[in-house]
Amino acid sequence: MIDIHSHLLYGIDDGSKSIDESVSIIKHMSEVGYTDIILTPHYIVDSHYDSPRSDNIVLMNSLKKALLDNKIDVNLYLGNEIYMDDDIDELLDEGKISSLNDSGFLLIELPMNGEYEGYIDVFEYLIGKGYQVILAHPERYHSFQKDFNKVYELEKIGVYFQSNIESILGSYGKGAIKTVKRLLKEKKISFLASDIHHRKHDYGKFNRAFKKIRRYVSKEDLELLIYGNPYKLISFNRK
Repeated sequence: MIDIHSHLLYGIDDGSKSIDESVSIIKHMSEVGYTDIILTPHYIVDSHYDSPRSDNIVLMNSLKKALLDNKIDVNLYLGNEIYMDDDIDELLDEGKISSLNDSGFLLIELPMNGEYEGYIDVFEYLIGKGYQVILAHPERYHSFQKDFNKVYELEKIGVYFQSNIESILGSYGKGAIKTVKRLLKEKKISFLASDIHHRKHDYGKFNRAFKKIRRYVSKEDLELLIYGNPYKLISFNRK
């Protein structure tokens, strides 16, 4: 399996707090089948979550060495979970944030409550510049839970959707369960990811979630969501 959304770049957001915690989490993830993980720390303008790409590369290289020292065979790549902002293209040009493994795919997060006015215009602008936009966990946004037409609007302009594996288990509330079920039924999701943050995670939840997800998608489609599509992403060379 390949994970395109994780918070394992330690000490810079609300995820892992230390390199030891990250190594422990990644060891457990390898044991449940993960071979590749994209590190996607939050980047939020004018907040404490603003570690620049240059610092993130240093941290990633330290984590890669720690995995090697501990004989953990998992490949790491760099990205960001970018909080919605009008100037995402400038942040990219300035080298402050990363697309997913330098692929040109951008993992973007919207406000959980309320709405960011003009987000469709920003997405259209980024797509027009040649980027591929992935909306992180649409099932978690209250505005999407209330109005599924927002999914159709974004799909129409070429936005991809990444849902969290554990949404189907109720980890983010009943609204997220209902919305992720509909996303699965209507084949709107392109990527399933962990969005993992902490060592206290129950890794048995992955298999329980996959069993429930299989009620709504075929075995082949599930394989695409956790391996096939993520593999194409990390292998993509932006021209």
